[in-house]
Amino acid sequence: MNGDPNAILKAYAAAAPFRAATAEELTTPDNPYRRPVRPDDLGWLDYSKVLPADEQQLLSGLLGHRMLRNAYDAEHGLLPPDGNAAARADGAVFHAPDTRLLAALARPVLEHHLFGFLEEGREPLAAPTVDAVKAGVRAYRDGLRDEPPTAFATATSVKDAHGAGVYLLLQLGAFLPAAYTAVARGALAETGAAHPGLRPFLLSVWQRWTEAADDYRALWTGAGLSPSATAHWQFLLGSSLARGNHLLGLGLDGGRPGRLLGALAQFLIERETTAAPLAATLRDTLGHAVPYPRPPAAGTALEPDDLVDRLLGPLPGLFGEPFVVAFHEGFTDAVRYARAWDADLTAQLAWADRVDDFKTYAERIQDHLTTENIEVDLDTFVESHEETSTTHVHDDHRLVMVESGQMHFWHNVTHRIALSEGDKLLIPTSRLHGSVVLSGTCVYHQPIIPEDMFQKFTTD
Repeated sequence: MNGDPNAILKAYAAAAPFRAATAEELTTPDNPYRRPVRPDDLGWLDYSKVLPADEQQLLSGLLGHRMLRNAYDAEHGLLPPDGNAAARADGAVFHAPDTRLLAALARPVLEHHLFGFLEEGREPLAAPTVDAVKAGVRAYRDGLRDEPPTAFATATSVKDAHGAGVYLLLQLGAFLPAAYTAVARGALAETGAAHPGLRPFLLSVWQRWTEAADDYRALWTGAGLSPSATAHWQFLLGSSLARGNHLLGLGLDGGRPGRLLGALAQFLIERETTAAPLAATLRDTLGHAVPYPRPPAAGTALEPDDLVDRLLGPLPGLFGEPFVVAFHEGFTDAVRYARAWDADLTAQLAWADRVDDFKTYAERIQDHLTTENIEVDLDTFVESHEETSTTHVHDDHRLVMVESGQMHFWHNVTHRIALSEGDKLLIPTSRLHGSVVLSGTCVYHQPIIPEDMFQKFTTD
């Protein structure tokens, strides 16, 4: 590999549990190690540089966060629901010394590529004081009270509200367990000499999460989903994985406790502040029979000032202004991830609910290309029966046109989009989807649609 970052990732992603999905592996409830990455795409992606903020939802971001979650999860135990042979085989490779060594080499490459953008564009702290930190946390809490995540309102307003509720639940499953694992890692840190109250506080947060496990299992199973965090791996948005990875990375990095505590402050404030609107959203979309437990925060009400005091305690006095600034950085970074997640999820829900509209847009764009004799870049695929495309996103707008054969596209566990000869579908940049061929052979084309043309034909 000679230190080539892309070669390191190719070697890591070549591990058997990360191979491309088959037609039978749309979900993997019995095998927590089976996590398709789309390793073939690594041949043309470049992970040697920082991924800019406005490109985080592109393909290298999605695949990067898939690989990074796998690398992080290799650091703690995973048990399948039973001793099935497939899970035993993939688990042996997932935790094998060679795989873990490659994961250790891949982590800094992925962290640089995926997290490097955070060093630019941070909202500055008014002053390096605890009071300034508290003011920022209060302002964030107040903003969430006034304007809960847009995705909640989108989920309840779309035509298929139930499908949107299921998808929202899938995304929560992508980062809630990871976030609470980061809480637990913070509790395991040797902080008692400097901050005796920190470990008991974080342990209380973790304990309430574990005590709510039965309620969360009931919520997932009530929605027809597996409670296993990776059972629906292919449907997890890159932004959902990113939120969990940000916290997991800080939890594993013992050298940045200030940023970890700041990021946990954002997570706990968001959980407490959005608990009621989230519960209402899930009840409105999934039905009142589905229970939604309150978030397992610590205490009856997490007021921002109290939370900051419990997390920071005596640390600013012991370690000075740099620790306060680090706390602020962790907090604001987590806010950025939360807002990016909301925007990404909102866009995904809106597109998924308007697939019929995007079929119509596709027809209009194709007519325009033909009538005006416009040539655009185009990819053609010839695939055989049950050939499966692991879920992915495109870095540009794609027009899918089936020349012959039949296939299913999917964007949610609840849906299959049937396409056959002559059918067309417009897939916007960064919208997660996958497919499988149903006929003996399927030939389809993907013209790449320029941004101005996309806007012209999709703006109502």
